[in-house]
Amino acid sequence: MSDYLLIQPRRETIASQQILRPLPSARCRSVGPFVFFDHILPQHYPAGTGMTIDQHPHIGLSTLTYLFEGQLQHKDSLGSDQLVGPGEVSWMTAGNGVAHVERTPAALQQSGSRLHGLQVWLALPAAQEQCAPAYSHHPAASLPRSSALGVEVCLIAGSGFCLQSPVPVHSPCVYAEIRLAAGATLQIPAEHAERALYLLDGEVELEDEKLPPEAMLVLPEGATPTLAACSESHLVLIGGEPIGARRMDWNFVASDPALIDQARQRWAARDWPQVPGETRRIELPR
Repeated sequence: MSDYLLIQPRRETIASQQILRPLPSARCRSVGPFVFFDHILPQHYPAGTGMTIDQHPHIGLSTLTYLFEGQLQHKDSLGSDQLVGPGEVSWMTAGNGVAHVERTPAALQQSGSRLHGLQVWLALPAAQEQCAPAYSHHPAASLPRSSALGVEVCLIAGSGFCLQSPVPVHSPCVYAEIRLAAGATLQIPAEHAERALYLLDGEVELEDEKLPPEAMLVLPEGATPTLAACSESHLVLIGGEPIGARRMDWNFVASDPALIDQARQRWAARDWPQVPGETRRIELPR
């Protein structure tokens, strides 16, 4: 796989939750519009505990949260208050400025729970970076799926594998969850210029070489490699059209550094839309 770029993720802890983060990296700043990729590692929260990420801001991007286990409560400065469960899409477009909170719901904090999932950020096209913020929730039943010969595909966002997701993305992309039965094969189509695979679980060969688990493999443009599952396996495919150069600073993404500077000044000055009912916030890093 000499033509493939392998990105080993960084391990970090956010609000007591362990994550792996392959994007962004020094070797790869983006894959299509995807500028940030967090694997929220499987974690058990005993009764009386949970994850809470206090109020924080975003500009210039859309966030997409997709869980395999557990629930999160999403609240934002638009007034949204949504429980997000396994297989559902929580989609928030920050545009010119939004704040939000993510936490384990109160009921699960009392009973104890598990959490496992993914959160990605997609940079907005330059012409839409300053659009009005928006939020939408998409139930699992609304996402298109295909199943044949031991291959199950759920299209989380974008288009691919002859499927189209209802999530209102702002540029051409693909974000697909793929499950393979042992012995199943799948050719990855060259439907988008930039693509990458991330193996969550199982054992998969790509062109007769093992795909490293919990690492991101960026595919060459135009390549149509074949996946072969040696065991029951679970992975995701991301990609899309190149988004162009972006600057990322904390939770802010922009093509113009001046927009980042303005956002930092506004958050520091508390000149920002607030999440109703929330008082705690994450202060600007120095």
